[in-house]
Amino acid sequence: MSTSKHLRVPTTMQGVLPSHLRPSLRGMDGLSEDVIAFLSDGTRTGKLGYVAADGRPLVAPVWFIVDRNQLVFNTAKQTAKARALSRDSRVVMCVDDQHPPYSFVQIQGTASTSEDPDELLDTATRIGGRYMGADRAEEYGRRNGVPGELIVRITPTKVVKGFDIAE
Repeated sequence: MSTSKHLRVPTTMQGVLPSHLRPSLRGMDGLSEDVIAFLSDGTRTGKLGYVAADGRPLVAPVWFIVDRNQLVFNTAKQTAKARALSRDSRVVMCVDDQHPPYSFVQIQGTASTSEDPDELLDTATRIGGRYMGADRAEEYGRRNGVPGELIVRITPTKVVKGFDIAE
């Protein structure tokens, strides 16, 4: 096997796999237009990977939006993910399309948190609108944009993508 930038591809498959089947390491400095379009399309749930206090890897589903080249979600301060992020800001978010021809984007990065009430209400309202519809956006914003909630912003350090991988 040969090694190429964290991606191990069997030597027998090099040059054989079509480019759309090989994960891309492009976009390491931010989110490209095609990645933003994929992440923003529909109501795909992100799968957030983080590290527990004892070192175990954990994954939690999150609703999110893309804002200023970051992935943004909110969570209660007392959740396992919020506590974990206060100890270790390294995260990964994977978002996939579970329908043929299948696609995914993996964002590795660092998380920062904020309790700014105006930003929290705005973020929670936008997320509510995305996942529950415009007619329920304000309802979800008022429900989730409250004291005790955090805004989490993931700043990408590495982006891996694979689009239309079954074709």
